[in-house]
Amino acid sequence: MGRTDRASLLVHVSTAEAFAALTDRDALLAWLPPAGMRGRFDRFDMRTGGSYRLVLTYADTSGSPGKTTADSDVSEVRVVEVVPGERVVQEVEFASDDPAFRGTMRMEWRLRPAEDGTEVEVVARDVPPGVRARDHAEGILSSLAQLAAHLEP
Repeated sequence: MGRTDRASLLVHVSTAEAFAALTDRDALLAWLPPAGMRGRFDRFDMRTGGSYRLVLTYADTSGSPGKTTADSDVSEVRVVEVVPGERVVQEVEFASDDPAFRGTMRMEWRLRPAEDGTEVEVVARDVPPGVRARDHAEGILSSLAQLAAHLEP
């Protein structure tokens, strides 16, 4: 069993709008890559049983080299479950030669209606030991902040 990391944020939009941002290819590319990174999909099939390959490229590698290459993190993602308006569950594997990044991390994005919008919670289970807790927390929080900015321009 690996570590579990979690974070949440209230976004001031409907649950339907938040769900669309979790499942739309262009929206994901706009908000998911943490600050200092850009992303692209090599393939994308966001449905239960689908999968995608996400490549995140660092703008500056001096502070943290990539997991896959010197400047990138590549993830193979299996979409375990998509429940419209409620959650997206994924299994993530990093493409890396470093055994510290091996294993399957389970990411669950949950949506809950709130008085002023939608609470978006992300729970990452079995985080590989090579993913430092502080770096992962910063990355998740950065993505959530960018999600809010994307949804609340």
